[in-house]
Amino acid sequence: MDKFEQAGYGQEDIGFGDHPAVLIVDFQKGFTDESSVLGRSAHVQRAVDNTATLLAEAKKKEIPVASCRVSWNSRSDMAYWKISSLYDGSFYHGNHATEFDPRISDPDYVFEFTKTAPSIFFQTPIHAWLTRHQIDTTIITGCTTSGCVRASIIDSFSFGYRTIVPEDCCGDQDEGPHWDNLRDVGRRYADVVKLSDVLSHIQS
Repeated sequence: MDKFEQAGYGQEDIGFGDHPAVLIVDFQKGFTDESSVLGRSAHVQRAVDNTATLLAEAKKKEIPVASCRVSWNSRSDMAYWKISSLYDGSFYHGNHATEFDPRISDPDYVFEFTKTAPSIFFQTPIHAWLTRHQIDTTIITGCTTSGCVRASIIDSFSFGYRTIVPEDCCGDQDEGPHWDNLRDVGRRYADVVKLSDVLSHIQS
């Protein structure tokens, strides 16, 4: 038992509520297509494939799904990012990098929208959409774990949702930050589980 566990961190299970929704963060070609400098992570590819499996099962069970991408009008529309490759213009509206990955794009079923900041919640319609569907549990997937996924987990928690994170449906540029951040949010804000755990729950 480490010092966090001794202090009580991670000792409470959150669990699923009665009305879950799947949230997909930034599975867009800028992060999933190898033609992009940010899209060459095998770890992210694994996460997209697993999320596609989750999406298919969610549709069968009529569980709501929302998916966001990050995109801007111009550099003047952007915050002060420290990622130089975001400033090459490829993430401006309408460019290839802003297109949803086809493995998880289903506009006839998925609520798809654009954000401009890390969290799926910041100045977006997602909270109103979740409220309209009477959602009490968010199942958060996407990339990158240490960036926009983490920000979305914290905001989900802050808005009062039960927050579930299937680890193998999230990806990062490197596995180290992925695990470090999931370990941290799992101590505080969310249940970190496997895709198989989520599938078992929604299929039951």
